[in-house]
Amino acid sequence: MPSDLLFAAAPGFDQPLAVLKHCHDRIRKQLATLQKLPEHLQKHGADEQAQTAAQGILRYFIQAAPLHHEDEEHDLLPSLQASVSESERAQFELHLSKILEQHQRMAGLWEQLKQVLICISEAQTCIIDPGLINAFTNLYADHMAIEENHIAPLAAKSLSAEQFAIMGQHMQERRGIQAA
Repeated sequence: MPSDLLFAAAPGFDQPLAVLKHCHDRIRKQLATLQKLPEHLQKHGADEQAQTAAQGILRYFIQAAPLHHEDEEHDLLPSLQASVSESERAQFELHLSKILEQHQRMAGLWEQLKQVLICISEAQTCIIDPGLINAFTNLYADHMAIEENHIAPLAAKSLSAEQFAIMGQHMQERRGIQAA
């Protein structure tokens, strides 16, 4: 496979943890674009480039991000809760409550950002608060670190092949993709 591909191929739903990690990589790209917006707007206003960036961010966080959160809340985390060993339960429960609380905070911050991004996507002059962007970005960074450093490794050792297969099937169905 050529190393100069612009985008890495998405993993298949038979690898649900890899799909979740791939989503994190896409989130990081959208967040990086979001962080560049205030400076761009200050220099160029809501030009075509800003509109395109805002539309891409909107599309991702309106369509894909909620599915990712559902994958976690409806499949990954409940499966782990049912399967985690007693010796790891207390730590898992701390991570679980933090992840769910972060999802709530992300949704609230997103609602604020969404309104400004819609404004930019429509070529209107809008003020985007860098503090709001930083809060959203930092919250996501912390969230993804917990999932990648604690939840995913715990799932890899705690969940069965059958649980992963069911999770992958649900992820696929959630996205309206027919099984091959």
